[in-house]
Parts: sequence; C-alpha cells; structure tokens
Amino acid sequence: MKAQPETKEEPRVPLSRERVLHAAVALADEAGIESLTMRRLADKLVSEAMSLYYHVENKEALLDGVADLILGEIIHVTSKVEGPADQWKTTLRSKVLAAREILLRHPWAPQLIQSRTNMSPSSMRYFDSLIGLLLDAGFSIDLTHHAMHALGSRALGFTQEMYDDSTAPDEETIAMLLEQVADEYPHIATMVKGITHDAETTLGWCDDQIEFEFGLDLILDGLERRREKKRSPGR
Repeated sequence: MKAQPETKEEPRVPLSRERVLHAAVALADEAGIESLTMRRLADKLVSEAMSLYYHVENKEALLDGVADLILGEIIHVTSKVEGPADQWKTTLRSKVLAAREILLRHPWAPQLIQSRTNMSPSSMRYFDSLIGLLLDAGFSIDLTHHAMHALGSRALGFTQEMYDDSTAPDEETIAMLLEQVADEYPHIATMVKGITHDAETTLGWCDDQIEFEFGLDLILDGLERRREKKRSPGR
C-alpha cells in the first residue's frame, strides 16, 4: 500500500497594521460600517481579537485608521489629476469627482469621515493640495479660505444630506405623505411632485451624481467670478 503524500499547510500570513486595516475596509464594504467589530474582524483574519490590539490600540484607533486609509486612496487617485494653473476649475472639478468615485465604492465612508474628531495626516495632505491649486491659480489667501469653507465635505466627494438611504421612504409612501401635508407645506409638495428620486448611485437620498455636480459647478463658477473680480478691481 502506497503512503499518501503529505499535504503541506499554507503558511499563515502574519498580521500587520496594513493587513488589519484593509480587512476592516473589506468587512465594512460587505456588511456596512456598523458590522465592524474587533471580534468580527478577527474572525475575518482567522485570528484572535486580542492579537489585533498589537496593531490598533482600540476600536476608535481602528476607525481612525480605516478613515485614513480611504483618504489615502483618495490622495493616490487625485494626485494623478493635473493641469495648468489657468485651468484650475477643470482640475479641481476632476479631483473632486475622482474622490467621489472612491466614496461610491465605499458608501459607508462619508459617515465615518464625518465622525472623526481630528484631521488625519492624509486629510491634511489632501486639503493642502487643493489650497495649493487655488493659490497657484491666483486666488488670494482670503478667497482661498472662503473657497475651502464653501466646498466643505464636497471637496472630498460627498455632501451631508437631510436624509440617507436607510431612512428614505419609497415612492408610494412619498405620494401618500404628500397628500397629507400638501395644504400645510404647498411649496415642498409642488417641488417633490415634480421630481424623481433615483438613489441607485447616491451617497444619500437626494445626492445623485447630477445634483452633486450641479452644486459643485455652482460653487466653482462663483469662485471664478470672485477671483476675476479680485484680479481686476477697476472693471
């Protein structure tokens, strides 16, 4: 009787901070950021929960690391978007929309980024690059400061909406509610009746790509007019 050949076990990949964070992103992509617990993350890594604490101090440190990882991905993608100083608006628009593409792949990320209390190094680097873009284009320091406030979270590719997908009613419920409140809120009822909400590609109930770009273009067009006015005060 022939001896069966020995099967070698695959060597275990050692844990590292990078591996832990990438696994956390994958888990959030699969089941949402609420699913991200140390125990579930350890199960995904085929490890013990206590082993994770060698690489992330606690749950908040894990979330900080995950947010920074997403922001690092945004920096990597947007750093490839370049253009001459006189085409700042096209360049900035392309950077913002490239950042948005990252967040559409990780729809839980805006909520996480908004929840962080401190700006991470990646966040600082990203906004530093946007500020540099505007200064190189001839924006004054004052107008650049106003621009950053006007863009807000939109600079990262998302906006904070009144509603999110988890609380948005379906079309039938909307129609029923409108009938009930039309007399009290006639203008809201008129607007909502005249539009449709397609949340298939959104990061929020009304935040579809068209609405996002519409708002972004309004801001950029306004900034361009202010920039020209500052550069030509005599006109």
